[in-house]
Amino acid sequence: MTTYDVAGGAVHLLVQENVAVITVDRPGARNAISRETMDALDSALDAAASCAVLVIRGSGDRAFISGGDLKDLAGIRDYDGAAGMALRMRRLCDRLATFPAPVLAVLNGHALGGGAEVAVAADIRLASADATIAFNQSRLAIMPAWGGAERLAAIVGRPQALLLATTGERIDAAEAHRIGLVDRVYPRESFEDGWRALAASAAQGPAREIKRVIAAAAPHHHPDLAATAAGEFAALWISDAHWEAADAVTRKQAQGRTA
Repeated sequence: MTTYDVAGGAVHLLVQENVAVITVDRPGARNAISRETMDALDSALDAAASCAVLVIRGSGDRAFISGGDLKDLAGIRDYDGAAGMALRMRRLCDRLATFPAPVLAVLNGHALGGGAEVAVAADIRLASADATIAFNQSRLAIMPAWGGAERLAAIVGRPQALLLATTGERIDAAEAHRIGLVDRVYPRESFEDGWRALAASAAQGPAREIKRVIAAAAPHHHPDLAATAAGEFAALWISDAHWEAADAVTRKQAQGRTA
């Protein structure tokens, strides 16, 4: 068993019996992704490159990944900075989508906004029954820009993708499973044992070779769409509507912490 801590403990990598588990460990921010977290995830993916199965999860039982860290990303106010941030995180999700081993997103809690985009970059999504998922970027007057819109459409179809992304509707694990967005749902009490058993089972066979054949049939990697998506996102990011919505969310979060 090998354990790595990356970027001040914000991301952990545990490798055991050919299964690599990346854990985003930022409980104070509901495992939201900051710019430092992006760097840490890149380093963790480098270290996990030879594994048979890769798992990505959040710490605790409340949040998988709650999206981008609004507090950290609030300093980005210009078009080029916003487009660059979107492209940077999109490349990270592309690394998950094109990772040579099967990637399991283990939804130990809520996957919201950018967290939902990370989830659909994985090959397989496993969820606790009390988890929820939402492409709720529209609530902040922005849009999915990390490749999640295209991947969502490939997984659930264009109508469902448009419905989820335009309304920002938050759905539970059962509904996500019904529409094919989540592949397995486990009761909370058996969640840990369930996903670990599945990951261990997959790692025992020729998982990398099987993924290589299946991925060739239906790639979830669309580099030709990156510039357009990042540009649309950046224009929305710098708009007054976005910052008004982001400020409202930040105030609400601060009130919740002091209540």
